[in-house]
Amino acid sequence: MKKQMYRFKKSLVLGATLTLSVLSIALSPNSYAQEPVLAVDHADALFSSSDPRLHANKQVVYHIVKDLLEAGHWEQADKYLSRRYIQHNPNAASGLDGVIKYFVEVRKVQPKPIPEKMTKPIVAVIAEGDLVTVMYPLPVRDKTTNQLLYTTTWFDTWRIVDGKADEHWDSALKN
Repeated sequence: MKKQMYRFKKSLVLGATLTLSVLSIALSPNSYAQEPVLAVDHADALFSSSDPRLHANKQVVYHIVKDLLEAGHWEQADKYLSRRYIQHNPNAASGLDGVIKYFVEVRKVQPKPIPEKMTKPIVAVIAEGDLVTVMYPLPVRDKTTNQLLYTTTWFDTWRIVDGKADEHWDSALKN
């Protein structure tokens, strides 16, 4: 009986150890087979198209990304965003004034010189009909050590109406 109890306890300990080992491997951030998300060289070239309508739509988005998001020149927002600008990001209000307030007053973005060429890393730009989507690499870091854990993809999609972005989606969660 003692021998059977010993074997039972030993198998429980062995089973628990094996389970913990498997879990630690499965939950380890280094055990994922994820490939890093990489930006392309010469991202500016992605914002053109042989189709005149798609080219015009991509150019609106190009200036939103480069002039507004990258350089912070929100005083120029009315060139690229409609007055009604429908916002699906849960942290910013809809309307031209709402998005400007979000970047200038909430995020405290300060303007800097508009770069000649885009410096923001871009993975891809996809245009179909009145929609333009821009995909960016998003590095995810450990909050305590700032060590890079992995990269994933952020996206912004705009609906272009009459030469301006009229609606926006992204992958933001409520702060």
